[in-house]
Amino acid sequence: MPLEGPARIVSELTSRGYNAEREAVTRIAATENPATTLEAVLEDLPDDALVVRSEHVDSFLERAPVSDGARTTDPSESSIDDGSDSRKSPTGDGSSSSESSTGDGPDSGEPSIRNTSASTGDEQSTSRPTATGGPVETKGDLEGSGRSADPLERSLEIAGDMTGESTGTGEYGDFVSVFRDRLERLGSKLRGRVNHRPATAIQSMPGGSEAGMVGLVNDVRSTASGHWLIELEDATGTFPWLVMKDREYADLVDELLYDEVLAMEGTLADDSGIAFVDSMYFPDVPRTHEPTTADRHVQAALISDVHVGSQEFMSEAWNRFADWLHTSEAQHVEYLLIAGDMVEGVGVYPNQDEELDVVDIYEQYEAFNERLKQVPGDIEIVMIPGNHDAVRLAEPQPGFDEELRGIMSAHDARIVSNPSTVTLEGVSVLMYHGVSLDEVIAELPEEKASYDDPHRAMYQLLKKRHVAPQFGGHTRLAPEEKDYLIMEEVPDIFHTGHVHKLGFGKYHNVLAINSGCWQSQTDFQKSVNIQPDAGFAPIVDLDTLNVTVQKFS
Repeated sequence: MPLEGPARIVSELTSRGYNAEREAVTRIAATENPATTLEAVLEDLPDDALVVRSEHVDSFLERAPVSDGARTTDPSESSIDDGSDSRKSPTGDGSSSSESSTGDGPDSGEPSIRNTSASTGDEQSTSRPTATGGPVETKGDLEGSGRSADPLERSLEIAGDMTGESTGTGEYGDFVSVFRDRLERLGSKLRGRVNHRPATAIQSMPGGSEAGMVGLVNDVRSTASGHWLIELEDATGTFPWLVMKDREYADLVDELLYDEVLAMEGTLADDSGIAFVDSMYFPDVPRTHEPTTADRHVQAALISDVHVGSQEFMSEAWNRFADWLHTSEAQHVEYLLIAGDMVEGVGVYPNQDEELDVVDIYEQYEAFNERLKQVPGDIEIVMIPGNHDAVRLAEPQPGFDEELRGIMSAHDARIVSNPSTVTLEGVSVLMYHGVSLDEVIAELPEEKASYDDPHRAMYQLLKKRHVAPQFGGHTRLAPEEKDYLIMEEVPDIFHTGHVHKLGFGKYHNVLAINSGCWQSQTDFQKSVNIQPDAGFAPIVDLDTLNVTVQKFS
């Protein structure tokens, strides 16, 4: 098989359980016959060696005759057989391996998964240093990666960015406005399914009548006999609906959150004071939804929760990720989407200063910007804030102020609000940091939402067509003139972070991805027995929506 740059050699090494220094890979690739050189170098390795170093290659080249194929030449003229696609993960310092996670919900479609490995060196940083020790802002690596830099082939559009649009003052009227907007917009998706009547009109209907209502969930409680009483509220008032425990949809009650929009149909009791539920509807994603895909083979890397400034920030894993983006294996990665928590922040939780490596918030963002400079300059970058970032905690969160935008200036990254929708070559990606996932996981049964399978909690938000429906709980929500947290249009990809767990799957053909983190286990996570999925980078093929997970930790 023709050699396609040093990444092919890296793949062969990892398939045999070895890591390698970048310089060692470069020197092997520069020989006349890299396959022969690689076999000879591996044969000469000490039995306990896990990393192929440049001195191992040099040792062989110094004594190898020209006829052995060790003569240095143009690497592009070489070839190597990469063997099987099945790759084992090395087991030593600086190792990297392939891991993937899938969504296996009963109505979810499985993304195609290709196990891969990434390895660009040992634990030592391979970032490009400046004279002062920091990484330079890379301009792209077209010769090494083969990445297209033609702007005419790319398309990136932003929708739903409310930065600079916040009008909420916290007055009572603002709360009324946002909930009326929610009911109107999500209710419009439900009124065609039921014979909708306002709450006051239902109260005046005769007993035994068939009735339908669209409203916000105002209350959910169980009766003494084990049935469920759900109170819906619309602009005219409230009305109670009784879900009998033996009906087939009774288990849906477990999924309900306060303030989400719901439609119900049923039969009024004789006194018209309550309705017995016959059917229940969510705004939901239509089962007939067909996602849009790109017209060419192009990929996006989806990451989140970098947490620069924390003592647990995984700098070496980030270095390997950035270096990998410069290789031919990443030549089709043209977009990088970061779903919040770029830095660890200051004062986010009690005694946080004891776990900080950088205690000044502005210096944290300066350090993050230096990390961003390591990414190839020909990759388009979009970022949203998270709950650790220096913006308001209440959602929607506007993008950063001008001072912080000026600090995070590497590669002219686009900074938008949380949430926002980014459309990449026709593929819409709803980016939301994911604080409400804590609430969904806390409120719903474990089989429907858990930290181990964060994409299942994301399915619930897609079903409700709202990224944070419940007001007054763990998630802080800011009242605005309109509800910016509604999923007005169905996205092709739903990308979140926050919970530091990796998981992805498809719900009604929408690809849901929670992308893990770049921070090892903190003391708080140890106290609640959460093991983070750190150092992962899900890579999405925008032309097929298949997912490959690269691991760099």
